[in-house]
Amino acid sequence: MILALDTCLTACSAAILDGDRVLAARSEAMPRGHQERLAPLVRELAEEASVPFKTLTRIGVTVGPGSFTGLRVGIAFAKGMGAALSIPVVGVGTLQAMAFGRAGFVAAAIDARRGQIYLQLFGDGATLTAPDAVTLETAAARIAEVYAGGPATFTGSGAPLLEGILSGAVIETPDGPDPVAVARLAAAATVKPVRPLYLRAPDARLPT
Repeated sequence: MILALDTCLTACSAAILDGDRVLAARSEAMPRGHQERLAPLVRELAEEASVPFKTLTRIGVTVGPGSFTGLRVGIAFAKGMGAALSIPVVGVGTLQAMAFGRAGFVAAAIDARRGQIYLQLFGDGATLTAPDAVTLETAAARIAEVYAGGPATFTGSGAPLLEGILSGAVIETPDGPDPVAVARLAAAATVKPVRPLYLRAPDARLPT
């Protein structure tokens, strides 16, 4: 029994899976407020699925890239719950979860502001590049380098910024990854220490 969580972007999402069966899943769009909403959302889904927390065997959580505050909210909650239940917590890449289950060439892209996007490329489910923070020019060059033809999908808040790079590419702009995808990836993930994936320094600066 797996609980999956995502608070990295502009949604607060959770799902509960029993093997391949989805017992409950919900994603609520919100640019902020994840910390206040996550615990009630998890409780509501557990009640909806009639799943006592003690029956959970693993927790999956997105680790980034994404909002510095948001991803830490999800990770802290997952670690705390995992410790309380004595079950493993595994991290799932946000970009990987966004691309999960899509055939053909997929560019998962998050608008990172300041002329950059967080980008990772996939082909028929296989990882083609590591997640990275790149300029639009670098993104275009990287896509041209690895694209081998066929259907293409650009997904994420950064997808519209890539429009025109590949003719006919489908543009998708979800608020975040599907929590069911996070759960399925978490089920297959190796258990290791969960740490946030930061691809660049935070925008905020302490006053000097």
